[in-house]
Amino acid sequence: MEPWDEGAAGVLRLPSGRLVRGRGLRRPLDPTAPVPTYAVYLLGGPPPAVPWEFHWLRWPDFRLPKDRADARAALVEAWERAAVERVEVACGGGRGRTGTALACLAVLDGVPAEEAVAYVRAGYDRHAVETPWQRRYVRRFR
Repeated sequence: MEPWDEGAAGVLRLPSGRLVRGRGLRRPLDPTAPVPTYAVYLLGGPPPAVPWEFHWLRWPDFRLPKDRADARAALVEAWERAAVERVEVACGGGRGRTGTALACLAVLDGVPAEEAVAYVRAGYDRHAVETPWQRRYVRRFR
């Protein structure tokens, strides 16, 4: 399987070399873009049907995950799978919840928790991780 194109929109390279794509589900997926083999969807309600394997984390907009243990397990699985699969992380807009999850993946990949938000803002979206409580969640993620 081909990995994500590092230059493609939304693709973040983690320090280990793992590539993860973040995106907003409200924007249609480019029909010529590769599809993920695994995804984590961060939404208040069930995600749309997709033909690939995914994990739905109940995570309301501008908030934090409803089940922190489930969120940690899902993000650890996404990080592990990103070593050999095309992993996507997405919420409605692709910034707050997605940025928060990507920052947590960066922490799992060795970025100090205090630097993970800046890392994601530099490599993914300068507006990622929108709220103070999302930033605090990343700082406390271990």
